[in-house]
Amino acid sequence: MTAASLRLEGRCLCGDAGWTLTGDPGSVTACNCSMCVRYGALWAYDYEGERIALDGSTRTYARRGKADPALEIHFCPTCGCLLSWRGLRIEADGRRRMAVNIRLAPAEAVADLPIDHFDGADSFEDLPPDGRCVRDMWF
Repeated sequence: MTAASLRLEGRCLCGDAGWTLTGDPGSVTACNCSMCVRYGALWAYDYEGERIALDGSTRTYARRGKADPALEIHFCPTCGCLLSWRGLRIEADGRRRMAVNIRLAPAEAVADLPIDHFDGADSFEDLPPDGRCVRDMWF
């Protein structure tokens, strides 16, 4: 299977909502910001209407107390699983950034994806790689 023909799918616990990411997801991100730490998500990125598609109904949450939140979180309204986030600002190139929670994909489909660590709590910078992949953080 080529990277272009790769297709990952994730579903919520009840199966009512999900996502598809077409093509090579590359490495996925573990972030230590206050949101990601609470959700325990591992993120694979692309853009709305391009390689990422959501299906089923979702509810959204944008952080309270922020005058200009940067993103909204998409959840299944039935079982509460975190599916994705979607940027609330259009980028200079006219695209909107999105990420899907790869923890909703079958473990065998994502176990070998490398993990990038991002310091969203303090420096807002990538951290040095440590060689771990999804299987190392699955449990």
